[in-house]
Amino acid sequence: MPVRQLSETTINRIAAGEVVERPASVVKELVENSVDAGARRIEIVTAGGGKTLIRVADDGAGMERGDLLLAVERHCTSKLTEDDLLDIRTLGFRGEALPSIGSVAELQVETRNAAEPHGWSLTVSVGRKSELRPAGLSGGTRVEVRNLFFATPARLKFLKSDRAETAAITDMVKRLALAAPHVRFTLAGADRKTLDFPAEPENGDGRVRIAQVMGEDFVENAIPIDAEREGVRLTGFIGLGTYQKANSLSQFLFVNGRSVRDKMLLGAVRAGYTDVMASDRYPAVVLFIDIDPHQVDVNVHPTKADVRFRDSGLLRGLLVGALRAAHVAAGHRASSTHGSATIAALAASVAGNRRAEGFSPHTGQGGAGWMRSEAGAARPATPFDWRQSLDRPLPDGSGSEVGEELAIAEKLPERVFGFAEIAQPTADTRPHLAEPDVDRLSRPLGAPRAQIHETYIVAQTEEGLVIVDQHAAHERLVYERLKAAFAGRVTTQMLLIPEIVDLEEAACDRLLERAEEFAALGLVIEPFGPGAVAVRETPALLGKADVAGLLRDMADEIAEWDRATRLAEKLDHVAATMACHGSVRAGRRLRVEEMDALLREMEATPSSGQCNHGRPTFVSLKLSDIERLFGRR
Repeated sequence: MPVRQLSETTINRIAAGEVVERPASVVKELVENSVDAGARRIEIVTAGGGKTLIRVADDGAGMERGDLLLAVERHCTSKLTEDDLLDIRTLGFRGEALPSIGSVAELQVETRNAAEPHGWSLTVSVGRKSELRPAGLSGGTRVEVRNLFFATPARLKFLKSDRAETAAITDMVKRLALAAPHVRFTLAGADRKTLDFPAEPENGDGRVRIAQVMGEDFVENAIPIDAEREGVRLTGFIGLGTYQKANSLSQFLFVNGRSVRDKMLLGAVRAGYTDVMASDRYPAVVLFIDIDPHQVDVNVHPTKADVRFRDSGLLRGLLVGALRAAHVAAGHRASSTHGSATIAALAASVAGNRRAEGFSPHTGQGGAGWMRSEAGAARPATPFDWRQSLDRPLPDGSGSEVGEELAIAEKLPERVFGFAEIAQPTADTRPHLAEPDVDRLSRPLGAPRAQIHETYIVAQTEEGLVIVDQHAAHERLVYERLKAAFAGRVTTQMLLIPEIVDLEEAACDRLLERAEEFAALGLVIEPFGPGAVAVRETPALLGKADVAGLLRDMADEIAEWDRATRLAEKLDHVAATMACHGSVRAGRRLRVEEMDALLREMEATPSSGQCNHGRPTFVSLKLSDIERLFGRR
């Protein structure tokens, strides 16, 4: 087949297929242009999941007449001052967004620059450009895209349902809003509920916008991050280990203000949550990386979602180290959502029991004095009179009330009379329990008051109570002690006969380059001719391990991620297993002194708010919530 030049229309459609994957891609490109134009307010309107209509209007700088003519031509941009593709300081720079959209949809651009007497309008339909026309616009730019992919019906068939495309646009706008907290975003349309993200003050730390996008729960259970290494700065917020999600949709990563879904960065976030989260759960994070543009290549993918770092090891080390340090700094802190979930579960259980039994808060039971409505709900037949209550206060120095009390009791059912008899004033027989130490009450985990089911410790605080899972808590404490004991000194066992592992030469080279790193973890290797490695010593903790399989896994890991954590993970797993079997088991009765010692050590131990498997070690309940549960508030 002879070589031939493709037509301009075909070239534009191919480019559109790279840049415009779905309606959310169109929203991303247009909003990024608005942010680059200095907009302070951006309004997005969609219909039909973005397939029918996408409109993006901003109050940015706008374009002059000549700029608008060039903006719809391929590879025309105002965002590169020189021909330096590494000095990228804007979100868009390819100059492909508008012409690509115009080649597969109906595109209308209206814009006005402050230097122009009026605005200008231009329409592009399947690559065909209209003449410039005056437009009545006060300022900024308004871009309207209709009938997306109508010129390429095959692409239209691969789009998902309107609901799915609408959700994708919403997620994209949230990412863009997090990246630009100083800009007000409004997302509306007939196919959605209106979202409004007011702009945050310039001196804000992003916390307000994060709460708008991710909810107050995340902010309440987040740890601030601010770390720097070799000119790379990492800021943002990460969720506690016990604040978990079922998927990775709550992980927002930004590089120089650009939202990315980079595999290396996501892997580093995962590694930063080792030991504080179960493997099938995902953390919630909002992290911003500021780096010299010459140290990162954002031009490796048409949509700029993937990036490539010149020193990926530096970025990974910064991320993992900062996240782990933040977990240590958080100490025993645990997610507040567990306490709210506990209160909600108790409230639902109490409400269910009351509905099932016709419970009355005044008499304790349904039955006499109660009626059933048509819906079956219990309601009082007559208004409640507190003077008829058996628990009404008795006047001091008067015995006549007791006789009246007994007279009333004689008319009540026997089971109630028993309670009334017990309720009569008697000698003070209250148990003389030891009062908790005031100093202990002011501690974060309070003073131990009881142990129930030989598994849970109940502690009293100034603001409520704390329920501690003694096994999970002690497991974390033992695990942290083991890790501290292993740090920098791993006991090794020398093999009587060195084990020879055959590998590819490239794999051997990758392993031998990190021989010192492995030796610090107790694995001593050395070259043994071409394509082979000799293992002299192994960590004693591993016992009789599959050394050959371990080396192959580490070689593959280095090839894919430029790191080798498999050995460290195995050692951590062994330590976790030892901690699980060496900790206080459920079912063991503890003395008050033991419970107090456990609580005090939890307060001093990093990450003690969750066990090694990511489960919470304690739940805090506020007194005000408990009072609401019992109708006291």
